[in-house]
Parts: sequence; structure tokens; C-alpha cells
Amino acid sequence: MSIALDTPLTRDAGIDVPLICGPMYPCSNLELVAAASAAGGLGVVQPVTLTYVFGLDFREGLRAIRSITDRPIGMNALIEASSDTYRKRMETWIEIALEEGVRFFITSLGKPRWIVDRVAAAGGVVYHDVTERKWAEKAVDSGVHGLIAVNRRAGGHAGPQPAQQLLDEVADLGLPVVCAGGIGTPAEFAKVLSMGYAGVQMGTRFIATEECRASAPYKRAIVDSGEEDIVLTERLTGVPVAVINTPYVQRLGLRAGPLARRMLRGRKTKHWMRSLYALRSAWTLKRTAYDEDGNTEYWQAGRSVAGIDSVVPAAHVVNACAEAAHAFLPPTRETDTRSPDADNSGAES
Repeated sequence: MSIALDTPLTRDAGIDVPLICGPMYPCSNLELVAAASAAGGLGVVQPVTLTYVFGLDFREGLRAIRSITDRPIGMNALIEASSDTYRKRMETWIEIALEEGVRFFITSLGKPRWIVDRVAAAGGVVYHDVTERKWAEKAVDSGVHGLIAVNRRAGGHAGPQPAQQLLDEVADLGLPVVCAGGIGTPAEFAKVLSMGYAGVQMGTRFIATEECRASAPYKRAIVDSGEEDIVLTERLTGVPVAVINTPYVQRLGLRAGPLARRMLRGRKTKHWMRSLYALRSAWTLKRTAYDEDGNTEYWQAGRSVAGIDSVVPAAHVVNACAEAAHAFLPPTRETDTRSPDADNSGAES
């Protein structure tokens, strides 16, 4: 049982709790996406994860999620100018998603105008990832409906600013703003809503759930880590990425090599280096996230690890956050979000 809350995000996404289970390569398996949505939040599909990591046809993956829940889901669209092939693939995925009823999209990197035009024409909504005001202004110019404000406590490619400062920078642009980064507990969820955020996007917290297929060593590392255990490494993608500071990361080092840094700065060579890093990081993260032996400890995570002390069902995360928000965000109704086939009797409340 979830208690519906009212914010611009819940209205735009058609959900009950303003909580997004963020798109995570390679951890957004279909069971996790479905569980987050079934509980009243919004699970977001990461197309490359479904197709490359799990070997599913994209439409097949969406329908598998639909077999678990009929609640709204979202899709993540990474905008890349790197190749016409990738652009055509993304266009195909967006068309399939729209055909299968997806109406909420999160875009990352680049200018999302072409996605906004297509999605809005189908009655959908687009929120765009931003890390500072200049990118938010470009997103507004592209017609997006909301912003995902990625702060410095996020996992993966974090932004440079704290949550309050980033909200202050973009609040006057007139769009709903979702907080992404550093939120791992119900109290933190409630706090950022009280700041004026329209919702929260969590990633690391949802890796440490029962439905996520990430390896037991990965989940255990999240539970056992503190905020001081998160470091930024350039060795994965060429730009700083937040990871757990494991012995493997320590041996590898945090800085990209001098040749790589020089090529990443070059006008003619940076495209080639970024493509090389993208291929290498896709393979590395796929291999390490699901390695039950934990031999290669290369695990993305944000500073929210500080508040994560156990592996729980995804529904527990969503419901606990909804309950914590009641002090200042009155519920609109109670809604039963359980799948007919699900048994949540053993979940914590």
C-alpha cells in the first residue's frame, strides 16, 4: 500500500510517490524497474542495459516489465552526436517505447530538442539531466518539461555543486526540478522535498535492493561503505566518475594517463578517445557489476552509501520515503500498487 503524494513530478509522470528509480548502466534490470513502478514510484528503463547487458530485444524487455506491472515506467535517452548509427538506434528505441505506452523520458547529454518534439507530439514529457545553470538554460531552450539536477553527491558522473546551491541556480527557470545525488534515506528524501524539489531520483539506494541483479559483493560494498569511501576516477570514462574506493581502484589509480588526457583535450582526437572510453567502460561495468566472485571491484556508487545499511525490497524504499514526506507534503489518497502476483507481506514498513 502506497500513499499518493502531489508534486509536479507525480503529475507529469502519473505516479504516486515523487521518487524515480534512476536509469543505471548496467544495473537497471527489468525486475528492478518494474518493482519501483509497482510500488508507486517511477522505474526508468535504460535501453543499452536491456539490450547489451541482458540480451533482450527492446520491445520484448518493455513487455516483460508490463507483465509484472501496468504502472507507468520511464525511458532514458542518452543523446550522442558521436555517430549516425547511434542516433538512429535511439530514434528506434524511442518509437518503440512510445508504441508500448511509455510517456516519461529522461534525456542526458547534448540538446534534447528532437526528442522533446517527438515525445510531446505523442503526449509525453521530457526531463533533462543538468549539472549547472548553463546546461539547464539549453534544456529550457529545447522545450523540456522538467530538470534532473545532478549534484556533487551523485554516483556516476556527478555534478560540481551541492543540492541546495544547484536548486537555487535553476529554480527561476520555471520548471519542476528533481534532486539527483546523495539521497539514500527517507529522512534525506523528505529534506530535499522541503527545499522545494519536485521529487528525487535515487540510483545507489536501488542497487542495494532485492530486485536488482547486481552481484552480492557489489551490494555488500554499498552497505559497508561510508561517504569517505567514494572517490572520483578518470580511469573509467576519461572524466571523473564516482566509484567505491576498493583495493582494485587504488591499484589502478584515479588519474587518466598523460597520453589519454592530452588526446581528450585535442580537437581532433577527443572524439576518438571518448568512443574508446565508452566501449571500454561499457564492457568493464557489465563484467564487474555481475561478478559474484568480486574479483574486479569496479563499482559505481554515490555518497548516499552513508545512509544505506541493508538490502531491502524496492517497495520498502518507495513506501518509507512516502511516509517520511507526510510532515510537509500531505497525502492525496491511498493506493494499492502491488502487482496481483506479488506478495509483499514480508516487506518492512
